[in-house]
Amino acid sequence: MQDPITVMIVDDHEMVRHGAAGYLEAQDDIEVVAEADSGEEAVRLVREYIPDVVLMDLVMPGMDGVEATRKVKDISPRTHIIVLTSYHQDEHIFPALQAGAISYLLKDVKAEELVDAIRRAARGEATLHPRIAARVVKEFRVGDPGEYHLFTDLTEREMEVLKLVAKGYTNSKIAEQLVISVGTVKGHVSNILSKLQLADRTQAAVYAWQEGIVRRE
Repeated sequence: MQDPITVMIVDDHEMVRHGAAGYLEAQDDIEVVAEADSGEEAVRLVREYIPDVVLMDLVMPGMDGVEATRKVKDISPRTHIIVLTSYHQDEHIFPALQAGAISYLLKDVKAEELVDAIRRAARGEATLHPRIAARVVKEFRVGDPGEYHLFTDLTEREMEVLKLVAKGYTNSKIAEQLVISVGTVKGHVSNILSKLQLADRTQAAVYAWQEGIVRRE
């Protein structure tokens, strides 16, 4: 039997933590290993539990969720962070993604959608709330025609892979779509991140939206 997905919930509201924990614990493949009521406690607990996924509130007393996200990723790069917040303003969205969050959800998300996002995050796949995705697309525009873009260094195949990453495809789905091996896809993704000077797939997806790579289709 496969090990359960370990989750830590970070929120300064006890009712939110307990409510989320109760629903998640009812899932056969998810185990809530810790709860934290502050960014500082989240950083301390992640050292102890090294969870697969962290649900991270953004606005908390003391250390906020963005700084906590950055510190958690420094401590445990393998831990994937899902922002779960009520805030959808640009000053929250983009710093959180840049800090290393793989997904960004609002607290009006349905419980089953949150569970799906956790499972996706555990596989290294991103999920953005539709309102957040719309904000990212609206905010990011193609630069001036004469401006140099890093994506011009990508090969034609790497551009194909980047477009599919931006659409949320998994490595196996990309392999199936392009009729190549999963190992080859991993190699392309690694090259893309290196050439674009990005840390992970979520940043690559945001970059693709920013530069209009997906919309060109």
